[in-house]
Amino acid sequence: MTASGSWELTIDSPLGKQRALVTLTQNSDDAWQGMARDLGSGEESQMTDISIQGDKVGWQQRITKPMKLKLTYNLTLENDRLTGKVKAGLFPASKVVGERVPAEATSG
Repeated sequence: MTASGSWELTIDSPLGKQRALVTLTQNSDDAWQGMARDLGSGEESQMTDISIQGDKVGWQQRITKPMKLKLTYNLTLENDRLTGKVKAGLFPASKVVGERVPAEATSG
């Protein structure tokens, strides 16, 4: 199973449930790139330091809404599901659950 594709994430943050759509793609040179969009505010941010090692998936991103924060994700991939934690600045780590978005749902 590959991490490549689109994922809808739900984050149990100290500010309440947050939802995001992230897209991960692997280039021909095996480098990863990704974009994330907050489904509440619409803010988009580039994912950096993407690491895919076996079933472990991680990345960082910077957001400005609802406040400026650096997010660090550490997730586990199992079939079409991502689970794990995200650390947001000085806040405690928050639980993350993600489901793969079927390709036909993102192509139109």
